[in-house]
Amino acid sequence: MSQSIFAGRSVLMSQINNSLTTPYLLFDRKQWAALRNSVPMTLTEDEIARLKGINEDLSLEEVAEIYLPLSRLLNFYISSNLRRQRALEQFLGTDGQKIPYIISIAGSVAVGKSTTARVLQALLSRWPEHRRVELITTDGFLHPNAVLKERGLMKKKGFPLSYDMHRLVNFVSDLKSGAPQVTAPVYSHLTYDVIPDGDKVVVQPDILILEGLNVLQSGMDYPHDPHHVFVSDFVDFSIYVDAPEAMLEKWYINRFLKFRQGAFTDPDSYFHHYAQLSEEQAIDVATSLWKEINWLNLRENILPTRERASLIMTKSANHAVDLVRLRK
Repeated sequence: MSQSIFAGRSVLMSQINNSLTTPYLLFDRKQWAALRNSVPMTLTEDEIARLKGINEDLSLEEVAEIYLPLSRLLNFYISSNLRRQRALEQFLGTDGQKIPYIISIAGSVAVGKSTTARVLQALLSRWPEHRRVELITTDGFLHPNAVLKERGLMKKKGFPLSYDMHRLVNFVSDLKSGAPQVTAPVYSHLTYDVIPDGDKVVVQPDILILEGLNVLQSGMDYPHDPHHVFVSDFVDFSIYVDAPEAMLEKWYINRFLKFRQGAFTDPDSYFHHYAQLSEEQAIDVATSLWKEINWLNLRENILPTRERASLIMTKSANHAVDLVRLRK
């Protein structure tokens, strides 16, 4: 028997063993891309360019091979959920309330959660069903800077202590209860603070995408503020965007350098003083911020939630997804 046959059998047995010892089905990029199953591309290259983050390469190929199969899977799940809702209404003899399907997206700072959220919002809203898709980030549920300063938590932004979790839980709970409309606070990355009286009104969407560092966390992550339910209890499908830590640090530093030449130059920017740094100084500052705040938060509070996700997307160089794990 040839070596190539032995190698092929070895790969197959490895896949079978992995499938038996993990709650996830594993797909490499080629296998996942094949699941697109002729779903048409509904975004143009110009639209994709507008959806990507400041520090990311998002190609038409990436959307076709990664996000179109994902949007197809989500459409199946959403349709199934709607059928289940109708069955319950038929059983109860009621018309029922409009209950949105909630998708959460978690992962480290600089991993590209926001781009993933925006791409999915665009794709899901263009399915033939024309569902209305809202996108909310949990940054708005951070305590205002005045509160964080008073509590000595400005260097802990993004950590569990920095969020108004009661308001966030009430927000998703009200949505899942069929409330006619709910409001969500809005965060400004320019001023690095919650916008006073800047709440966004959310009116019964078909789908809500909730993006943030903390959407996979549970009550055990908040011993300082115990409560019986958490955001993850109301989520229908959860995504964790993953990447090696060394790559995350590199992306964070590169993003900081781009902000230094862009957003930080605005006099109204909270980080305007960083625009005056030399490139070497900026790299030193960004490295320090990563290690003292963002890496620490990743290891202590974000990464431990990864295996709670319904689907894990693992990125390699250039923010390209090369591995997808889907919970069985």
